[in-house]
Amino acid sequence: MLGAIIGDIAGSKYEFNNVRTEDFKLMGAGCSFTDDTICTVAVAEAAMSDLDYAAHLQAWCRKYPHPMGGYGGRFSKWIRMDRPEPYGSYGNGAPMRCSATGWIFTTEEEVQQQARESARVTHNHKMGLLGAELVATGIFKMRHGAGKEAAAEGVEAAFGWLPEYRPFSNPFSETTMNAVPVAVSCFLASNSFEDAVRKAILVGGDSDTIGAITGSLAEAFYGIPDDLRAKALSFLPEDILAVYDRFQKAIKA
Repeated sequence: MLGAIIGDIAGSKYEFNNVRTEDFKLMGAGCSFTDDTICTVAVAEAAMSDLDYAAHLQAWCRKYPHPMGGYGGRFSKWIRMDRPEPYGSYGNGAPMRCSATGWIFTTEEEVQQQARESARVTHNHKMGLLGAELVATGIFKMRHGAGKEAAAEGVEAAFGWLPEYRPFSNPFSETTMNAVPVAVSCFLASNSFEDAVRKAILVGGDSDTIGAITGSLAEAFYGIPDDLRAKALSFLPEDILAVYDRFQKAIKA
């Protein structure tokens, strides 16, 4: 969960103005948590309680109606609906927000089911569902000792490509079909948690969301250095910190 948040914060100021140099400060001035963190927290809270992903997403997003970068157009309308219905999206929000499901649930089957359920309330297109499932499954396998290749299992077959990592190469796209393969390529090319997140920012495109997905995978494999953990937590308000603390206790129980 925190890996996704770190990737989000790191990429936040580069989402619409991609970084053009390898010499940039991670989580520096001008960075903030965005809608990616808010949705990640909402899914985590739902996964730890009643599994009502729609209710928790609506509650958190209504609580933070104007995050840095804003919400997508259709998702913004969904947030305000009295009776929200999914709208066939294959956007990258589904794999971006699902990381907690890879930690909370205790079997691969549960992880896959709940990752899909966390996506289904909005992103019920088959690509949205599959993107969330693949990311959460990779997290689950790696935190149980699998190698880095677990993050790539099924990705090329699902989306038709798995690129070699190249900095400054990714065009802006808000689709799952771009975000998951690109994030996986950043992770596979990395040698540490920080290196993975840096590569996610350097590759370009939708930087905060590529960062969130890459960070969620990297956390499961590398863990998070204490200095980056402390820096990220300093960006977060008390209500989000409370969910994070609860999450930490849940995964250690």
